[in-house]
Formats: sequence, structure tokens, C-alpha cells
Amino acid sequence: MMHLSDIIIAKIQNEGPISFRDFMDMSLYYPELGYYTSAGEKTGFEGDYYTSPNLTPLFGIMIARQLEEMWKIVGKGPFTVFEYGAGSGKLCHDILNYLKNKPDFYENLNYCIIEKSSVLQEIEKASLHEKVIWYDTIKDIPDITGCILSNELVDNFAVHRVVMQDQLMEIFVDYRNDFVEVLQPASKELKEYLSELNIELPKGFQTEINLQAIQWIEEIAKSLKKGYVITIDYGYPSSELYKKERSNGTLMCYANHTTNTNPYQNIGNQDITSHVNFSALCHWGVKNGLTCCGLTSQANFLLSLGFKEYLHKMTIHENNLIETIQKEILLTQSLILDMGMKFKVLIQEKGNLKKELLGLQGI
Repeated sequence: MMHLSDIIIAKIQNEGPISFRDFMDMSLYYPELGYYTSAGEKTGFEGDYYTSPNLTPLFGIMIARQLEEMWKIVGKGPFTVFEYGAGSGKLCHDILNYLKNKPDFYENLNYCIIEKSSVLQEIEKASLHEKVIWYDTIKDIPDITGCILSNELVDNFAVHRVVMQDQLMEIFVDYRNDFVEVLQPASKELKEYLSELNIELPKGFQTEINLQAIQWIEEIAKSLKKGYVITIDYGYPSSELYKKERSNGTLMCYANHTTNTNPYQNIGNQDITSHVNFSALCHWGVKNGLTCCGLTSQANFLLSLGFKEYLHKMTIHENNLIETIQKEILLTQSLILDMGMKFKVLIQEKGNLKKELLGLQGI
């Protein structure tokens, strides 16, 4: 069987250097051989990294509580949740499991998943047996009233990498006995991205530009008639993202619960990510009719929705007091102090709803 690295090398030899964006896209999504399109566990103990839903159902419960409030704000009618990239389906399962106890909302709820990977779609279908419909694109359902939800989606969009020299240059990937990076003048589109956000990079500064994130926010803004967008991911607003300490960019690779910064090894067998620019999502959201409700830390979001109270309720019935305390400390450490500070929650709205949300209190 041909290795993915051989396919990429052949493409470069036939066509010349490819953009890093194309290299990353092939590494992650090439049919049957990309990281997300090949078999094998990606998250949890058996996978390469943990996501918040892997740790506890409480993460899904807190999101479900926020969705319930959103449903009330938009009028308590039919409400569609569109989850992008549901992975193992764990978050969806935990949300629905909680909302079954809210029959008025549950009866009005439609849950839709867009999953690019057929492998992951099969995993999701094995554990999600009711309420869920899968779609290839959000365009299949126009005029959505509800919420478009994603957790750790945008950081996996393939990104262009650029570096400022005498002019803005884009990083391309060539092959000369090994993968090497070469520079070519950046396209007009990449330059316009930075100028739209009023970003002037100092000489030598390297960063990533996620044009796919713009296309995504434009697409979902067109489909959403009334409701909200919840985007949970790690990243920064522009004011933080382009600070001097990030002058080498934010690209990171994950394999077997370890990290590295070399995307040219373990091709197809490691995840490749970059930090999300939340200012860009807000900027292009506004241009397409989405109002920014607020950006907060995952910690603040969960705590505002009652994380500590629910955690105590969940563990208090366990027999062993020491184990109960240890579990509470571990989950607080993971979801609030560790991932809770790294991850951000951006909420945008459409339909002139103008109501303060529970998950955005205290920002």
C-alpha cells in the first residue's frame, strides 16, 4: 500500500512546490490515508489527545444548559442544533442525554451533524441512535433557527503559513531528498486578510492565516436565520495572537499524547493544528450579519453555567469520600484550570436577540 508521504512527494515532483495549506489538507483529510480519514482512535486514552467531552459528561451538560436558554430566547419553537465535526459523538450524546429530561425542549429539538470523515461518521452512528441526522453540508438546511456548535473544529482547518520579509511571503513545501520549506510571494488574498484586521507584521514574524475559517463563518451566517453560533477552541484575539512571543507561529502536532512542531514526520498519523484567530471570526461574522455576543474562557463559561454545583451533585452519591474528592479536584484541574484557560468560547448571534447569556456572565 502506498504511504501518504509518497503521494504528497509524487504531487510535488509532478507539479512543483505546494502551499503548506495543501500539504496540511492532504495530511489530515486525504481519502482513507489522512489523519482524520483513516481508521483508529483519535481522542481519549487510546488516541492522541483528550478533548473536554472525553473527560466527563459535565461538559456536554453545561452546553445543553446554554442551548436550553438559547431556545427560550428565540421563542421556544422548533430549534436545530448543527454540530460540526462531532468526532466520537460523545458531546452530542451527553447533550441529548441531559435534554431528555427537558421534554418541552427535547420535542422541539432537531440535532444535525456535519462530519467530513466517513470513518468518524460511522463511529458516531454506532452510538447515536435517536434525534440525530447527518448532513454533508449546512447548505442542505436553509433558514436555520437554532445554534451552530463546534468544539475543536476550526484549529484543524488547513492554514496558509506566512512570514514577513521585505514583503509578505508564503511558505510552500518542496521535496529534495526530504521535505523542505521554500518561500513565494504571498497572494493578494493573504495580504488582504491582514489589512482587513489592521495587522502589520514586523520583519521576521511568522504566522498562520486561516482562510477556510472565513469561508466557514460566511457559510454558516448565510444558513442561520435566527439564533446563535458557539465556537469552542484554543486561540486568541488578534491583540494576543500577534504578540512577539508568538513570532514563530502557533503550529502544533499531536501524537500519542505528546506534542511536537514537525508536521513533516508521521504524515497521516499525527494531528496538525494552529491557534484560532477569534478576532477574524468576529470580523467576518459581522460582515455577514452575525453580532458578537462575547468571547470568554472555557473556565468562565462552564462556571457561569453551574459546573461546580453539577460536579458536586454528580460525585456526592459515590461511596468513597476520598475518591469523590479526588475526582472533583481532577475534573476542576482539567476543565477549569488547565483546558479551561487555554480554550475560549466565542458566541455570536443573528436575529437581533440582544439578551445576555448565562455562559457569558462576568466578562
